[in-house]
Amino acid sequence: MSLDNTPNTTSNEPATEQPNNKVKGPLWLRIVKGLMLVGLLSAIIMPIVGAIFVTLAWPNLPSVDSLKDYKPRMAMQVFTEDGQLIGEFGAERRKPTSFKDTPQHLKDAILAIEDARFYEHHGVDYYGLGRAIINNILHPGEPQGASTITQQLAKNFFLTNERTLSRKVYEAMMAVKIEQNLTKDEILERYMNHIYLGERAYGFAAAADIYFGKEIKDLTIAESAMLAALPQAPSANNPIRNRTNAESRQQYILQRMFELGKISQADYQKAKDEVVRIIDTKTASISQQYAVHAEYVAEMARQLMFDRYKEAAYTEGLKVYTTINSEEQTAAYNGVRNAIVSYDRRKGYRGPEATYPLPSKPEEQIKALDKIFDSHNDFDEMRAAVVLGVSGGSVKAVLADGENINVNMNVKAPSKNPIKAGSVIRVVESAADATWHIAQVPEVQASFVSMSTTDGAIRALVGGFDYNLSKFNHVTQGFRQPGSGIKPFIYSAAMEKNNMTPGSIVNDSPIKIGSWTPQNSDGRYLGPISLSQALAGSRNMVSIRLLQSIGNDYFRQYATRFGFEANRIDQYLTVALGAVGVNSWQMAGAYGVFANGGYKVNPYIISKVIDRTGAIILQAQPKKAGDPANRVITEKNAAMTDSLMRGVVRSGTARAAMALGRNDIAGKTGTTNDAVDAWFNGYHPKLVGIAWMGFDKPKSLGASEFGGTLALPIWMSYMRVALNKQKVEAHSDNFEKYGSDNATPSDPTTDTGVDKQTPEELKVDSRAIPPANSEARQAAEKVNEADVKEVSKPKPNGSDPLTPFVYRPPVDKPKPAASEPPAP
Repeated sequence: MSLDNTPNTTSNEPATEQPNNKVKGPLWLRIVKGLMLVGLLSAIIMPIVGAIFVTLAWPNLPSVDSLKDYKPRMAMQVFTEDGQLIGEFGAERRKPTSFKDTPQHLKDAILAIEDARFYEHHGVDYYGLGRAIINNILHPGEPQGASTITQQLAKNFFLTNERTLSRKVYEAMMAVKIEQNLTKDEILERYMNHIYLGERAYGFAAAADIYFGKEIKDLTIAESAMLAALPQAPSANNPIRNRTNAESRQQYILQRMFELGKISQADYQKAKDEVVRIIDTKTASISQQYAVHAEYVAEMARQLMFDRYKEAAYTEGLKVYTTINSEEQTAAYNGVRNAIVSYDRRKGYRGPEATYPLPSKPEEQIKALDKIFDSHNDFDEMRAAVVLGVSGGSVKAVLADGENINVNMNVKAPSKNPIKAGSVIRVVESAADATWHIAQVPEVQASFVSMSTTDGAIRALVGGFDYNLSKFNHVTQGFRQPGSGIKPFIYSAAMEKNNMTPGSIVNDSPIKIGSWTPQNSDGRYLGPISLSQALAGSRNMVSIRLLQSIGNDYFRQYATRFGFEANRIDQYLTVALGAVGVNSWQMAGAYGVFANGGYKVNPYIISKVIDRTGAIILQAQPKKAGDPANRVITEKNAAMTDSLMRGVVRSGTARAAMALGRNDIAGKTGTTNDAVDAWFNGYHPKLVGIAWMGFDKPKSLGASEFGGTLALPIWMSYMRVALNKQKVEAHSDNFEKYGSDNATPSDPTTDTGVDKQTPEELKVDSRAIPPANSEARQAAEKVNEADVKEVSKPKPNGSDPLTPFVYRPPVDKPKPAASEPPAP
């Protein structure tokens, strides 16, 4: 057998693989080994990467100089001259407070909830960080933060709120840098002054004021604990908007303070049981909780500061001191409101402001009431209320704060607008017996301004009934006709140009100027009378004759000496009857010239401005009476015109002012056509006051209404308080010391029986005759000054009918000075 024929059994089959007997181990062991390897590599690589990152990032970190020299954005504050806060302007409300002036229990409350190991770590609390990580792994539904107070400060000052790893790393580095540059107490002080706490409050001092109406030093432990809950959730823990949450967090913080040994068992129990009183910030935002109502003044100051400093006015912590005296401002505010309410009551009740459907379900009704009160704010003591039901002579209603009250049905509503469930009414509470009465928001407006005649400092200013009702400032923005209030300036001009005196004689007889036949306001004519008699009785014929004698062009230029605008004085003789555009601000400056002996001082309202360091950066430098450069009329002319206006008070249209018991006051009433505007412009030698009343959309105040009964009571209400500080000034009507004059004085009778005398034809420039259909001419042809008609009536026995009605508000008001006489 040949070997070649033997078959090869292995040539076409693959080789068989030998099995590998090496053991790899179980899966879990391999995972552990892998993690150990990753951990080892991380332990080596991560510190290197981190060191490189820190080395590169550290030099680029922001400087902490802004924290060292901490200058937070601070609102502008406006004060009266005697230091009463009357306004605050700025998006951020702050009251920076030093560390030493902050109560220890407030610091403890903050640290108990925010950073208990604050004084132990160096910016980053690694112990707290580890605790938070473990907690978040074990309890993913209850995440726990680990940012220290220093880290929070770093974030608020230098970083954004984005949630990224890089931002957290930067935050930690900034915290360390801050700790290297500031002490712990400095860091905590910056934090307490800078953190946002809701309701525009930045810092705990501002929050104490906004939420509790308190200074930070007066906080209780319970109040401190409630505030300490706000940094974590300013909205969710807001005690006004979420009282339940706020109290829950407060109790937790109190417990933490006790566990940490920061308060005793007794203090802990007392704080737990304390019911914290929260301010109604909606009402507070309207009234601003200021002790003095000077909202129009504060707004004027704001505008002036913005014009000068732009946006910096709201962020640099300016303290603006006005010239306003708080006591006098309160007197002016009460005088304006009382006069308006008194007038409004005489005109009757107009009915509810609005009526809304009220749901029957309690939950839905509460929501409906909230919407209603959003549209109907309180106005000082005049509260908005929604009627829940009417029964007989009583009304059941609810106030914005949820208080249910019973209201006396002291008014009769018109049948077309009855009081019923859902009606919005106004109520005031009587201070005498705490009962509620129905009132209403007036439609009429009024204003008052007073000024020192020495340098023009504004002592009081009320621009309207309520700033939150109408922000239109009737003192500075309301140009109206002054009626007979312009006549003293015409008399002054005539005495200067024509060399006349108060005893000079002018004929009060009918006149005709072309086709125009003006009339006296009472329809009577007294014949030849002195200037004193003419102004006291506001005789139109005399004023027209005087203006005709000097010419409109002369008077227009003469009036600019007093601060009037020439372009608002027209060319017609109707100027003699008040056809001029003026505002109360101008009238105060103008009448001040007669009061101070002939000097024009300009009204001003800001005395000084102080920056955040206490430095005076703006100081008023007013013109002053007595400076020859400021004289605009002669001393003699001022004295004579003053004598004329003291006659108005003694025996003329303003004789009700004699109830003040002074002989050193003077002034002039003014009532325009159809009693659209009512004025009293009066003064003491050191103080001038201008009162006005009228409607924003001009219409008649009523046939029996006039300056002597509408505006004069405002002036008197103010002067009763303001003149307590002023001594009685001696006056003399002997003008010989000023030199002789060529006028012939006389002592005419009060009535010469010339009512039917043929009108005298006056020869004047045709341009001075008002057009036939002009408003000025129509006004002058009417018997339009009710105050003159009233004063011409015989005086009845007993009380003076012109004694102003004094409305006593049904709420507590500041007590009058000890020397103040009782109100009539």
